[in-house]
Amino acid sequence: MITCKEFLAELEKEALTTRKMLSIIPDGKYDWQPHPRSMPLGKLATHIAELPTWVNMVFVTTELDFATTPYVPREISDTKSLMNYFEENLLIGRKALTEANDEVLGETWTLRNGEQIISQRSKSDVIRMTFNQITHHRAQLGVYLRLLNIPIPGSYGPSADDAGF
Repeated sequence: MITCKEFLAELEKEALTTRKMLSIIPDGKYDWQPHPRSMPLGKLATHIAELPTWVNMVFVTTELDFATTPYVPREISDTKSLMNYFEENLLIGRKALTEANDEVLGETWTLRNGEQIISQRSKSDVIRMTFNQITHHRAQLGVYLRLLNIPIPGSYGPSADDAGF
């Protein structure tokens, strides 16, 4: 099983790429969306910036029930505020992984909407899913930025923009 220390190293590594992607969002584009069914750019970026707090939530709760805890995203409309929000949330995730003990990772955590159980997984699996969500939404952000003709920084090596292709 993966340890809190290993999760922390992964969080730190992924934060570098996330920081690069979030920092290039133009202030005037937070309401832009590529399609009517797509979320606006600012909402997507804010969700990416808040996801590190899910690590802490997993450690301090046994479940999230959308019926009793509705999702209310923060409203952010500029990159400076977005970056501050991301850094604050990164500290929360980092602190949770630093202070947690590995035995807790095997405990069950439930995502539900009232009586409907959406998923029940180990806390370790939920943290992994959280990291996957960050990567997934960061890739969506890359598509948004590409459609806005903004050069995309590399994630796990140089991008076509970095390499000058």
